[in-house]
Amino acid sequence: MTGFAGHGFAGHGLTIPVLPESSPARKGEGGGMGEKIGIIGAGAWGTALAKVLAECGHDVVLWANEADVVASVNASHENSRFLPGVVLPASLRAVGDPLEAAIGKDVLILAVPSPFFMRVAKRILQAPNIMEGESLVAVVTKGFIPTPNGPRLILDILEDHLPGFYRGNTVYVSGPSHAEEVSRGRLTGLAAACANPRNAIRVRGLFKGSRVLVFPSLDTTGVQVCGATKNVVAIAFGMLDAMKEDSTQDEFGDNTESLLLAAGLNEMQSLGIALGASHPETFSSLAGVGDLDVTCRSVHGRNRRFGREIVGKDILAPFADHDDLLARIGELGYLPEGAVAAKEVSIFAERLGLGLPIMGGVARILDRKISPRAFLGNFLEGLGASIG
Repeated sequence: MTGFAGHGFAGHGLTIPVLPESSPARKGEGGGMGEKIGIIGAGAWGTALAKVLAECGHDVVLWANEADVVASVNASHENSRFLPGVVLPASLRAVGDPLEAAIGKDVLILAVPSPFFMRVAKRILQAPNIMEGESLVAVVTKGFIPTPNGPRLILDILEDHLPGFYRGNTVYVSGPSHAEEVSRGRLTGLAAACANPRNAIRVRGLFKGSRVLVFPSLDTTGVQVCGATKNVVAIAFGMLDAMKEDSTQDEFGDNTESLLLAAGLNEMQSLGIALGASHPETFSSLAGVGDLDVTCRSVHGRNRRFGREIVGKDILAPFADHDDLLARIGELGYLPEGAVAAKEVSIFAERLGLGLPIMGGVARILDRKISPRAFLGNFLEGLGASIG
């Protein structure tokens, strides 16, 4: 079997290997219906995925950290805190213990925000089905994981903690996918990346019959880097978008935004290749330009909103610097993942000797070292523009 998708999204012309019977990928190979699925994380995205998978006929349990979310899902069939107005299937059940959501599941999907990811992941490692390699593990969290030795990719650090036979068998799922649209049945495409192609194909099968199309990929590094860095670029895009609407300015327009988006994509690819991305087409497909475009332009984008509010509402005023913002990020009332990732991208750039002016500029703005207007002027002038 060659050519995963046949649409140029993630088909790399592979031959699918035959796996041993003991592999955690073998059960449900091809995506059988009626799988037992635990989703760890009941934010908007985790809840949207839970809804779609339950509607596909799977037995889905959703873990929520907040007691009111558990009560809302079970009693009212709605996540009124994170996904209000969306009716959830009556079969979907929420629990307050992540281990309970993990035990006995064929598939586990981790949807915990990056700042809390490993703290929660460590709480499910003792599930017998994980210890025995019986569960397929997939991750939909976007970002990097900070460690004392610097930031790391999510799958890399997760596989260090999982039993050894999970190495190369965990799946990373990303793409242009706002929860508000997925939960309302809007057609959506995702990339499922795994070193073991059968596991990526199995994730595709879980969504069979839904309006979520999954295209398998081998490029776990590239897809992870795209998922984290597109949020940083979207903050810059949001700032530009707000400045474009300022009636006192006439330098910026839709063309300028596309210039920024394209330059941001180049930075994403530069970092991805430096970190070991295996397929350049990852960046020109769903996980790269697709996710970047929707994150920058959609009204649902939290990072775009954050960038706009930096300019329009001076939302950074209460914070002394980037570290203070991250320590008190809950005060924003929402989590712009790009604010977290910008810190880690700066560390990567310094370590790897990369020039990333857009993402580095966002980090400097969050650190209160430069204003959005000065950053954008410097960036555009660096490209040869004349800014008044």
